[in-house]
Amino acid sequence: MSTLLLDAEALYTDLLRGVQRLLQPNTALVGIWSGGAWLAERLQKDLGLAGLPGVISSALHRDDFGSKGMSAAADHTKLPFEVEGRPILLIDDVLYTGRTTRAVINELFDFGRPASVTLAVLVDRGGRQLPIEPAFSAARVTLAVEQKLRLARDAEGRFSFDVK
Repeated sequence: MSTLLLDAEALYTDLLRGVQRLLQPNTALVGIWSGGAWLAERLQKDLGLAGLPGVISSALHRDDFGSKGMSAAADHTKLPFEVEGRPILLIDDVLYTGRTTRAVINELFDFGRPASVTLAVLVDRGGRQLPIEPAFSAARVTLAVEQKLRLARDAEGRFSFDVK
């Protein structure tokens, strides 16, 4: 059996470089709750972008809402800027089936019609069920369907991964 070792901090450095290339004038960063929000917060600071990044939740638009129900902390969406006509750069930690991305795009359009929506992720684990692809991913990995890959953040803000 092999062990997956991913250096989240090294991948973050790659993500930072990739996001720099994707920025357009007036681009707003929007992190997908929760790992993507942590990444967007740090990217906003490291890129020297004015204002605050947005945070978006998939909870209200999930296609499995009927079977999973509402999370106790479901309303994490905070967009401290106008969405209408603005380029949006969605940031996520792990892209898998694409269903979370679809749900957050639906949520985003509840706030207006952006000029464009681009996706950048720390890790793309394949297994897509929808035609959603990132414009940038710092790494691509293959995991068994039953495995979970989650971004963790320590008290100093450093990233690591939990693989279960």
